[in-house]
Amino acid sequence: MAKNPNGKSMKRDNSLYGATIFFLAACLAEFYLLVLRRYYIHGDVVTETLVWHERLLIFAGLGAAALALGVALSVLWKADERKRLIGWCLTGLGVFFGGGSMLIRLYFESAVTLLSVVVPVVMVLTVIWAFYDRECSVAMTALSGTLILLWMCRRLFNHLTLGLPVKALAVAYVLLLAGLCWLAKNKKLGKLLPANADLAPIYAAAGLSAAAVALGLFSAAVAYYAMWALGIVVFALAVYYTVKQL
Repeated sequence: MAKNPNGKSMKRDNSLYGATIFFLAACLAEFYLLVLRRYYIHGDVVTETLVWHERLLIFAGLGAAALALGVALSVLWKADERKRLIGWCLTGLGVFFGGGSMLIRLYFESAVTLLSVVVPVVMVLTVIWAFYDRECSVAMTALSGTLILLWMCRRLFNHLTLGLPVKALAVAYVLLLAGLCWLAKNKKLGKLLPANADLAPIYAAAGLSAAAVALGLFSAAVAYYAMWALGIVVFALAVYYTVKQL
């Protein structure tokens, strides 16, 4: 039986639709962070900061409601790929507004700065997962997570209360990378990677990430240079797979 000539076009359209939905959601999240930085972090203490401190609880509640609705819609629309994306998007926004608002209440400017870095990274990764080969997507996700973790190590390495949790998170992340390689090697990621996927980029990304995190645990200065080194790797990988997609 002849293959549907419109199959690839439909898949590409669905990928573009999904990337657009998540891009708009990320723009909304980034705008929320900009408002918080202006009125909560740098605003007048009495008329703005204290008011927004209470409003964060409202946004956390709205986020929890969006999370519940997103999960319900994702299950309800699991057979419809386009509608399911809306459920996923609502789930992501729910996690961001719910968890992020509470995190900001606890850690103030440090949490806003961290989320301001995470949101654009997630936005770019959404595009990569929509249009690039899966092995590239997995490798770029691992490298991006490592860059964020190294940034946290650099900023919070000597922090009195957050220094130890960040170091513990770094150790857990290295173990997670090892688990990812084990799953890929033993073909346990069938729903994530095609059977003919090239595992070399994943192994390389995991190995370089683990080495960078291990070095970054020694000092903030080492973490800084490790970030630059991994940034070059990310750029090279992006160029290679972009050319490959042409």
